[in-house]
Parts: sequence; structure tokens; C-alpha cells
Amino acid sequence: MFTGIVEEVGTVQNTSPGRLSIEASTVMDDLSVSDSISVNGTCLTVTVRDDRGFSVDVVPETLRRTNLGDLSTGDSVNLERPMKADGRFGGHIVQGHVDGTGSIEWLEPEGEAFLVRFTADPAVMRYIVEKGFITVDGASLTVVNCDSLGFVVSIIPYTRENTKFAAWKPGDTVNLEIDVIAKYVERLATGQQLPVESVDEL
Repeated sequence: MFTGIVEEVGTVQNTSPGRLSIEASTVMDDLSVSDSISVNGTCLTVTVRDDRGFSVDVVPETLRRTNLGDLSTGDSVNLERPMKADGRFGGHIVQGHVDGTGSIEWLEPEGEAFLVRFTADPAVMRYIVEKGFITVDGASLTVVNCDSLGFVVSIIPYTRENTKFAAWKPGDTVNLEIDVIAKYVERLATGQQLPVESVDEL
């Protein structure tokens, strides 16, 4: 589990079918092969590690759901290690299970901060509410306002300077993870039932 507090901006060193290699420093302190790591909000498993960085395998389902397939050598990525059991809960519950992608519609300054509007699929937007949590490329953000087509967040200077967000521009694709609590509430409120398989089918 993650909290959406980006620890470091890494740099893509190599992309090959099914694999990403990323240069990093801060997250390498206690990172080992088989550990989980959040890359642009996507929970992946470290398969190779050296003094300069790490590699992760990326399966087709992940490429379909995220922006990782768009990455090229030299691109920046947000990185976060899993939360420690005795650590502070700085953001919100983030699983690293991307629900879909969105697109940056516009950015505009507001005082010291930046307002950013994203468009997203209705299947994602149904769970997004004003003042609720949303994970964008691995960062826990608060929704300023929203409508059926998209939502707006406010990025403070510190977040902008310490994430890949400084390079954002209209048209960029971002990974979105909705607050998992919203999905559980929907399941309970609507009384949705999973199909029950017969004993013979098990």
C-alpha cells in the first residue's frame, strides 16, 4: 500500500518490450529485488537492482491501463516506496492499481499555485467528488471541483517542484486511481452481488 506522497522523480533509462529500467537514488536506500514500487502511480515489482537504479516488468494489462507504454528514455516518473507499518500516513489509501488514464485539458496559475483540469472517462468520473481524494500519476491530490467530463486540482509549488508535474502540458496522459473507499461504498450501497459458482464448477 502507498499513500500518494511522491518520494523522488526518477528517470527512464531504457524501455524494452515488457520492461522499464529507471535511474533513481532516494528510493534505492532499502529497495530490494521482489519489492513493490510505485511508478507513476502503478504498483510494480522490482526484478533487477543495481547502484544506479532498478528495473520492473510491465505486463500487457498494465500497458493497457496506464501511461507507462508512452514512456521513452529520458522521461521523468514519480516514485514511491510502499508505506511502512510504523510510518506516517501522509496522503490517503493508494493501492497502485490504476483505474484508467486521463488527459490534461488546461493549466493556469492561481497565485503561487497552479490549477490543472483533467478530462477522464465517465467510468472514472462517477467516483470523483469535490474535496475528495484522487491519485494522479502516483500523487495524492484533492479535487477542487468536478463535472461529468473532468475535474480540477490545485498544485502547490512544493508538489510541482518535487514531482514530474513541473513538465506537465495540455494533452499529456496521466494515470488515475480513484479512492478505493468509493468503490466499496458503491458495492455496499447498491447491494451488488458477485455471481455464485456452483460446487460442481469449483
